[in-house]
Amino acid sequence: MKHKHRKPHQKKISSGHRSTPAKGVKIGGTGWFYGVHTVMAALANPQRRCHRLLITPETRRDAAARLEKLIAKNPSIGAAKETTRADISKLLPEGAVHQGVALNADPLPETSLAELCSEAQLAGNGVTVILDQVSDPHNVGAVLRTAAAFGALAVIVTERHAPEATATLAKAASGGLEKVPLVRVGNLSRAMKELKDSGFWCLGLDSQAEQSLAKTPMKGLTALVLGAEGRGLRRLVHESCDLMAHISLENGMESLNVSNAAAIALYEHSRRS
Repeated sequence: MKHKHRKPHQKKISSGHRSTPAKGVKIGGTGWFYGVHTVMAALANPQRRCHRLLITPETRRDAAARLEKLIAKNPSIGAAKETTRADISKLLPEGAVHQGVALNADPLPETSLAELCSEAQLAGNGVTVILDQVSDPHNVGAVLRTAAAFGALAVIVTERHAPEATATLAKAASGGLEKVPLVRVGNLSRAMKELKDSGFWCLGLDSQAEQSLAKTPMKGLTALVLGAEGRGLRRLVHESCDLMAHISLENGMESLNVSNAAAIALYEHSRRS
């Protein structure tokens, strides 16, 4: 994304749009999650139905105390099966850094935009992140991780041109997928209108905006709207924002990765809310 110089989550929503799944990963159904933080967070989430846990003896020994407690809370997976790193790798996308552990589990229950708005109105304060056709699962996962760190209400993505909640996204989120709802909407402009009708103030990030994010007030319910790196926000999404702001950068730096931009915006919101 370009810029101008200067509590466990219980639900997610799935999409009707499907991309080609990576080897060993089932899209929209039961699938494998991997990585110590990702697996631990999934096991700790009471809304995540877990089926099978594979782990190397070394990883089990290193994470023994917490792992055994989490296994005890998930009777559906039975005993963890000890195996080799090579056998775990065969189940996952090529090159997956699984750290010697993989978990077979169902998707989380769905959260609708209406449910999000209802919960936000009850809270009366908070922030959500809107991603306009950000398609890289690593970027979306990184945004989820930061959103969880700052206690965001949700991350909203489009049904089309946005990644599924696969193992790759979950690994990048490092547990964030279990804490922050990933809400999918068919039309982002209409979704933003529904958010605004529910009391949200939509703040878009744009490199050409006159106002600096550092000088932009953020109170009550705020939706931070970010576009894909390079392309930025689409016209109708841009026009649906209440205000636009830029992130001030040093001369010679023209852009930030969208996940980095989201982190800065969430930090700025946390300072003033």
